[in-house]
Amino acid sequence: MPVERGRLAVPAQVLAPRLLGGVLVSMVDGVEVAVRLTEVEAYEGTEDPASHAFRGLTARTAVMFGPAGHLYCYFTYGMHWCANVVAGSDGQAAAVLLRGGEVVRGADVARGRRPAARVGHDLARGPARLATCLGLGRGHNGLDICDQQAAVVLESMPGRRSSRVRAGPRVGISVAQERPWRFWLDGERSVSAFRPGGRRQRAGARQTDTRE
Repeated sequence: MPVERGRLAVPAQVLAPRLLGGVLVSMVDGVEVAVRLTEVEAYEGTEDPASHAFRGLTARTAVMFGPAGHLYCYFTYGMHWCANVVAGSDGQAAAVLLRGGEVVRGADVARGRRPAARVGHDLARGPARLATCLGLGRGHNGLDICDQQAAVVLESMPGRRSSRVRAGPRVGISVAQERPWRFWLDGERSVSAFRPGGRRQRAGARQTDTRE
């Protein structure tokens, strides 16, 4: 059974570390790929200048305003898709960017989608790579990962925060990067290398270096 929605209906910075070690399962195109999450980032909507939802409700950001347990997928740099798990209460935008993970099932399928990956831990190392491994794109924006019949399901989430969780500044953004809202599991090779800052862009827009 998928994770219950109520467990995701908490602030993004609370949910983010709890997602680490959880398993997201994709059946996109009728083939299974499962990723154990090892790195995430929290974005707190209208309270967070690095969030896409900082300027309020738009057609693009509507899914971020709830309910929790849906995917917010967005296209970045004109090249890649990235995926977030919507958190928080209805009407209050919050989301957790899925930055990295370990492919635990469906490695052959993931390699087919990511032929440039030379080693297993590089398959889903970085948000665009993770989304590519899972086959995510425009058509999966708003998908309910708490629905057992959905093409992508959050299969499991630890009951408590792991002692291996570490926190630090977010990556690849040009505003509010000092907030320690990036979380990762210590010792995991699928965690992306830390590179502070990002490309310059208009104030209030969020950036993510999808190829780290």
